[in-house]
Amino acid sequence: MRKKFAPEYVMNRDGVYYYVRHIPYDLIAYYNVSRLCFSLKTKSASVAVRASKSINQRLEDYWLGLRLQNMDIPAIQVVKSSDSAVDDGLLLSEACELYLRLKGVGKDKVFIRTANRNTSYVTKLLGDRPISSYSSNEAAQFRDWCIDKGMGIKTVKRVFSSIRAIVNLAIAEEGLDCSNAFAKTYFPNDDNAQSRQPISIQDIKRVQSLCKDIDDEMRWLITLISDTGMRLGEAAGLLKEDIKLDDCIPHIDLKPHPWRSLKTKGSHRCIPLVGATLWASKRLLEANNDSIFAFPRYCDAASCKANSASGGLNKWLHQYVPDNCVIHSFRHSLRDRLRAVECPSDIVDAIGGWKTSGVGHGYGNGYPLEVLEKWMRRL
Repeated sequence: MRKKFAPEYVMNRDGVYYYVRHIPYDLIAYYNVSRLCFSLKTKSASVAVRASKSINQRLEDYWLGLRLQNMDIPAIQVVKSSDSAVDDGLLLSEACELYLRLKGVGKDKVFIRTANRNTSYVTKLLGDRPISSYSSNEAAQFRDWCIDKGMGIKTVKRVFSSIRAIVNLAIAEEGLDCSNAFAKTYFPNDDNAQSRQPISIQDIKRVQSLCKDIDDEMRWLITLISDTGMRLGEAAGLLKEDIKLDDCIPHIDLKPHPWRSLKTKGSHRCIPLVGATLWASKRLLEANNDSIFAFPRYCDAASCKANSASGGLNKWLHQYVPDNCVIHSFRHSLRDRLRAVECPSDIVDAIGGWKTSGVGHGYGNGYPLEVLEKWMRRL
């Protein structure tokens, strides 16, 4: 039996050692020559022997691989093909259906439409594939595609947040052994982004005065939002019975309805009515005698058309407020106005429905209306 590292694999020519070896007959078809011969770039015999052993081992491993390629694989008929393995995965569209089935209960049409739309964005670019087959590189491609479509960075982040939630839930529910390709995508800074600006108290008073002069449903809605900080959808989806004018402290009992859910659990709250908001509440209750809805123009038993309302309201409002100010800016202003009167932050959160950090804030029923009204009257 030939020794594995035979001396004939090393040859000396003019003082320099070379590696020399004939290619095995069964592998000659893979080469253009019948013999390997190349310099080991050394004049030391011991170095040449060590180098030849290393080269020989690598060649033996390589040749073994070539030989195995030509062998019949035992029991190949029971091995799944790559296509069938992929087919067993949960498609992204199926993950979206699972997400809506579990998370969409009680949610409005916007929630369902958003999940389906964001999923369709991914499938349009990358295809409807098993969630385990998407790569982080493809997620980066999807990010760039969204930006190229004209989406702002904040919008792209919201799209990714939705897709991440869909994939994460599918992985957890199905017990899949894969990572979420959309979990760690980098987002560049958006230097052109324009943040929503709060509206000054002078402009708020001016808008409220104009609303009283015009005195119609659109202006009642604007006025109601201006001093309560409610989200547009929250206000537009109110029932008349949610407005409690006959109580000791007039207030709005803001709660979810089938046609309009609330953004968070903390959004379910009572908001005292003072000043211009009290006027708007009285006017809409006096006028809308034939409907159970506070704003029937924007709401019915099927849906709350907050997006439709936003266009018309902002178009009118833009004439009287600074640039980059919209209906939602009243919500930003409320927080600044409460800060200005040194209102404690947890009371600010209670009035606006913002989440207050800390486990203790989840206990009890929250602040009584008397306390909230005290601070609202200081605005």
